[in-house]
Amino acid sequence: MITDIASVHIACSVETVFAFMSDPTRMDQWSFGTWRIKVAPDGLVHGTSIMDGAPICVRIKANPAQGLIDYLIGPSAEALVPRIYVRIVPSSSAGGAADQSILMMVAMRGDTMTDARWRGLKNAHAFEVGLIKSALETGYDHRTDRG
Repeated sequence: MITDIASVHIACSVETVFAFMSDPTRMDQWSFGTWRIKVAPDGLVHGTSIMDGAPICVRIKANPAQGLIDYLIGPSAEALVPRIYVRIVPSSSAGGAADQSILMMVAMRGDTMTDARWRGLKNAHAFEVGLIKSALETGYDHRTDRG
């Protein structure tokens, strides 16, 4: 199994970052895989990939005590598989400030994923962690900016 990790330091508490990352209504603020989302009453996210327009469903499994979030992803609710994982730790675990965080996003490459698709996913995640950092540190939400 091949994995990729994108990580970022965020000047916000673990609790703030965790709440943002586990909120299905915020996914389209940072995720290229879940653009134009609709969240079902049971929390299932229905979205569209900004990359190719493909439909995508996501279920978020959050474990706040461990700072872990699993994103189960698939083309339908019946075909969800755990493929993206997030871990949020206090930056003090790496010698930084206790009131700040490190977010790590781990992606697993599916067996049927082409090299080009895998490269695109890794590039997207590297950019997404920057979007997450910016959204949390500045409070900016591009979804409400109608310029």
